[in-house]
Amino acid sequence: MGSATAFGDHLRIVWLTPAMDGLFMGAASERRRFFDRLVLAIDSEHSSRVSALERSLRSRNRLLEVRNYDDHWCDAIERETAELAVAVAASRGQTAAKLTVMLRERGAASAFPSAEIMLDGWMEIALLQEPATAVEDRYREILRASRPRDAAAGRTLDGPHLTDLQVVYAPKNMPARDASTGEQKALLIGLVLAHATMVAEMTGIVPLLLLDEVVAHLDPNRRKALFDELAKLGAQVWMTGADPAAFVDIGPTGEIFDVESGRATRRG
Repeated sequence: MGSATAFGDHLRIVWLTPAMDGLFMGAASERRRFFDRLVLAIDSEHSSRVSALERSLRSRNRLLEVRNYDDHWCDAIERETAELAVAVAASRGQTAAKLTVMLRERGAASAFPSAEIMLDGWMEIALLQEPATAVEDRYREILRASRPRDAAAGRTLDGPHLTDLQVVYAPKNMPARDASTGEQKALLIGLVLAHATMVAEMTGIVPLLLLDEVVAHLDPNRRKALFDELAKLGAQVWMTGADPAAFVDIGPTGEIFDVESGRATRRG
């Protein structure tokens, strides 16, 4: 994990794949992982903290499985869990606030629709108005009071490991999950572009963009708009697609390679 964190200090990666097309319709865990990747591009330590929180929660769950568990051990684990939980929630909340500003600034200037985002987790919301120490103390009390309930459930039923990302399709002021498939795709592209711009501004490192089949279902005007926005971003971008005709408008800002049988050949 240390080497991965060090790698993140020098290179930031933003990606979009067809598997993410159902993000707004899928489980909260998928949106949470997606957002944690956005945070990671800003804060290279975030992944380590999320992993440490998951380990701490598993340790607590295993301890609660013991019929006569030791309260002192529980206290120690819950103290660590609360510290990690607040650190994770704070990093998410800061990223969400900054990304919200970036999305609003882009507004009508982009060919891709804007979004309103919000983290649906009490801890992320509380940290906007309360000191981290107060939120940490409250969560520790919640964990202590919830031991019988969590022991019966076999898992911890409260905390930032259950946070969801809520996204609103701004042009129509409706939840992203209610938008059409095409609107959701355009919204996701706009969100990724705004995030890439934010990463460059905040870290001074222009991210590497990996966009798989991103132009497949875009009309020609929006496809050209995407190429223009990527050129302005000044990032190194790798796009893949099965239809070469989809990239004819990329112009002199890019190169096209044919990949076949494990060999890449540059087009003239």
